[in-house]
Amino acid sequence: MAPISASIGRHPSVLLLLPHLRKADYLFLSFTLSFLLLVLGGLLLNGSAASASFASGVEVVSAHDLAPKDGQGSANPCVELKFDNQKFRTAIKEKDLNPHWNEQFYFNISDPSSLPNLSLEAYVYHINRNTNSKTLIGKVPISGTSFVPLSEATALHYPLEKPHIFSRTRGELCLKVFLTENPSTRPYNPLTDLDPFPTNPPHGQAYQSEPEVSIPNSTSAQFKEKRTDSTHTFNHLPREQTVNFSANEMNSGHPRAVRVLSSSSPQPIEYQLKETSPSLGGGQVVGGRVIPAGKPANTYDLVEKVEYLFVRVVKARELPKKNITGSIDPYVEVRLGNYKGTTKHFDNNQNPEWDEVFAFSRELIQSSFVEVFVKDKDVLKDDFIGMVRFDLHDIPRRTPPDSPLAPEWHWLAGKKGEKIKGEIMLAIWFGTQADECFPIAIISDAVAPGVLFPNSEIRSKVYHAPRLWYVRVDIIEAQDIIISEKSRIPDVFVKCQLGNQVLKTKPIQAGTLSPVWNEDHMFVAAEPFEEPLILSVLDRVNPNKEESIGRVQIHLGSVEKRIEDRVINSRWYSLEKHGVAEEEHSKKDKFSSRIHVRVCLDGGYHVLDESTYYSSDLRPSARQLWKPSIGLLEVGILNVEGLHPTKTREGKGTCDTYCVAKYGQKWVRTRTIINSLSPKYNEQYTWEVYDHATVLTVAVFDNCQLEKASVGIKDARIGKVRIRLSTLESGRVYTHSYPLLVLHNSGLKKMGELHLVVRFSSSSMLNTMFVYSKPMLPKMHYIRPLSMPQIELLRNQAVQIIAARLSRMEPPLRKEIIEYMSDVESHLWSMRKSKANFFRLVSVFSSFFTIGKWFSDVCWWKNPVTTVLVHILLVMLVCFPELILPTIFLYLFLIGIWNYRNRPRYPPHMNTRISCADTVHPDELDEEFDTFPTSRSSDIVRMRYDRLRSVAGRIQTVVGDIATQGERMQALLSWRDPRATVIGLIFCLGAAMVLYVTPFSVVVVVCGFYMMRHPRFRNKLPSAPINFFRRLPARTDLLL
Repeated sequence: MAPISASIGRHPSVLLLLPHLRKADYLFLSFTLSFLLLVLGGLLLNGSAASASFASGVEVVSAHDLAPKDGQGSANPCVELKFDNQKFRTAIKEKDLNPHWNEQFYFNISDPSSLPNLSLEAYVYHINRNTNSKTLIGKVPISGTSFVPLSEATALHYPLEKPHIFSRTRGELCLKVFLTENPSTRPYNPLTDLDPFPTNPPHGQAYQSEPEVSIPNSTSAQFKEKRTDSTHTFNHLPREQTVNFSANEMNSGHPRAVRVLSSSSPQPIEYQLKETSPSLGGGQVVGGRVIPAGKPANTYDLVEKVEYLFVRVVKARELPKKNITGSIDPYVEVRLGNYKGTTKHFDNNQNPEWDEVFAFSRELIQSSFVEVFVKDKDVLKDDFIGMVRFDLHDIPRRTPPDSPLAPEWHWLAGKKGEKIKGEIMLAIWFGTQADECFPIAIISDAVAPGVLFPNSEIRSKVYHAPRLWYVRVDIIEAQDIIISEKSRIPDVFVKCQLGNQVLKTKPIQAGTLSPVWNEDHMFVAAEPFEEPLILSVLDRVNPNKEESIGRVQIHLGSVEKRIEDRVINSRWYSLEKHGVAEEEHSKKDKFSSRIHVRVCLDGGYHVLDESTYYSSDLRPSARQLWKPSIGLLEVGILNVEGLHPTKTREGKGTCDTYCVAKYGQKWVRTRTIINSLSPKYNEQYTWEVYDHATVLTVAVFDNCQLEKASVGIKDARIGKVRIRLSTLESGRVYTHSYPLLVLHNSGLKKMGELHLVVRFSSSSMLNTMFVYSKPMLPKMHYIRPLSMPQIELLRNQAVQIIAARLSRMEPPLRKEIIEYMSDVESHLWSMRKSKANFFRLVSVFSSFFTIGKWFSDVCWWKNPVTTVLVHILLVMLVCFPELILPTIFLYLFLIGIWNYRNRPRYPPHMNTRISCADTVHPDELDEEFDTFPTSRSSDIVRMRYDRLRSVAGRIQTVVGDIATQGERMQALLSWRDPRATVIGLIFCLGAAMVLYVTPFSVVVVVCGFYMMRHPRFRNKLPSAPINFFRRLPARTDLLL
């Protein structure tokens, strides 16, 4: 800094100082000024920070002479505050008609300019602990104009108003309302939008408020005393609320603390993500890190360790005959308390082999022994053959990777315990879900007590979708076509069919009987290639009649594959008359009709079966083009809580739920939990990751295939979760509870919460970073790109092929599941989605609007210090123009460093505000769920068409205004307005002369100083250049 000090001594003027600065000195000054602008001017990309800290405060002091409501001359009062869509509640005062609270609450004001139009509503309730209900005692409305600065605020007594005209009330409420720019630094908990005192509260949930001021008898003190040490607090997270769930916890005996995480767009607390700290197989998860347990971790370290009693029924021998006919139809029944499992039966077999496994959850065991019965299937009543009983205390325990337990023969015993003829081979042991028999076992917690049936619809399975290929068919020409009517010019076209996919070429008037098309068509095919490609040459005799000229079948297994953009050799195929016998065909002339085509399997493309915005796999079809994996994705599906009943069974609402997860070609399905509104799965799955710019999709469904009359009924959607892998830190364990949100015709509905554990492990950080420089899709998508209509058509065909293949597996993944996971209806029109995309576009440009507003504030000297710094920075940039870009990037670097402290620590989840799902009109939802084509009445369709016309009219106006401004620029030199053109030419000539003799740096400084001149030198009327531009003509006069 010595040269700078010396220059300042010699040149006191800033303008004289700048030419003597070295680049290093200037870079230091530029860094300093950029940092000062960052602090004083605010973060440009995050909007105005001043308004975000502006809040209104309410202090609930006391109440006086309240009306008794409990029937015993007293009341249990509390105060509920509502302001600007925010809600808070005080503690409950037991048996007190003159309560004192002295609790403070702060409300964030979204728009300070709308404060006069807002109002604060304070409701005084009586809480009935026995019935979990509340009764309104009275209310106090306060206008937003009553809020004063904190220094001027005083506590006032407001009389309680009547809830309705026929009610009676009395008493006063003492409140202190004020405005502050420094809200309380203590945490405060807003209430949910739901009723805090529901008549039937959700099972296992108890919400408690945490007041600002610590009072010995308040709810806050009790809550803080009950809080366990496992609760982990992150001070960097925005707006978090602690909720205590005290029942049905995964960690038995200890409550699980969850944290509600709000996103950048605030939404109701019930729709927000919650971070949890469960105890998993690998240890306790705290803050994304696993605290190892005392025992060594196993492969199932992301789910809770659940113990099961496994009973493997292998076979039996020398069973005695029971029927009069001398035959026996044996089966085995395994009984443990109220649960029982039954194997299949064999007809007339004394030595049956079952090899079936039953698993009973240890949590559900209510007996000290397990019984295995061998019975004879009969029409009226099954006959008892024999049994084996095991004491649970004598059963061994097995932990992988131990070898499987060897089954052994057991003699059958009679009802009195005597030994009888016949033996059964069994293996029985205690294990966990890590046991290799767990996927094939019939699990007790998947069905209702009393019945355990081997239904394939309830088992967990892993599916691999078939590898898909694009089939490119180039129809070149046909030769020597033969038609029935020689005098007529044929109208020939080719119909290409591959399975259910049908495409046609354009019809050609073939006067020479050798039509030429040169059309390229694309299809989707799945390995193994079972269906042939059929090319049919047809003659359109009239609009309603087509005559077949011939066809050819091409088996895709013999078609050449290519992985790059190289020319494939074409081939001539002889056309065969469909339905003509081979003997007759051989008698025909050797000069038959032919077709010239080029067919290949394009392995250089990735067959898109999902939307490109949330694809889970981007690899090409050809395996030789696959790159090594960059990491491993592990997902633990723990449980679902708070499910809404979707069906009624035995007079009670219930659910039969299962989860489906998809990433790449691997699909997984958990077992179905029967008759449970809080199912626990505790299943863990892994995927190899080849590109972390992909999305994992997990959905929950209600199984509707278990009833006998369920033919044709689709499985109901409960909710879906998407997790983008690029938002996950490598090695961090994410334990969150995701709200399951579903849009219905009636509106948005929360169906429950899905508890997931996700971990992305990167094998090499260098390889992961290197992926960012690679194109997302294979190179064939860029060398020979497909059109958007073609991509949508092929995507729909790919989804249908995958659905057809997976529905043939056991248990099947039904078509509605594949379509919901793949979002096949995402391209359909929706007013709600259009609004959401418009607001997203506004949000993208909001940063530029913020920069413009900040610069406007600088020009109007709202902050004189910032304006002076901008003047100095402008002069420095003009003197050293080669350092303009370094300064810009340095400023962006500082913004990124500043934002690091507010970086998100949790994966993003579906936002109801961004999706416009919480404010959507019912008619817009009805339109969104309407079929295509529409099935609504003509009046509704007409109303929606008129609404669409009004929206399109506004868009039309905006587009016209933009075009008008561009046409005015073109009209400046077009002599459309001769006088304006003369003025423009004189200005251009004068500007050229001035700029020729004046240094460019001086022009920039003068223009910058003029734009940032002091308000006293400004005029509220538009300037002369703006007036001149607005008077230029446009082509709006030429429009009809």
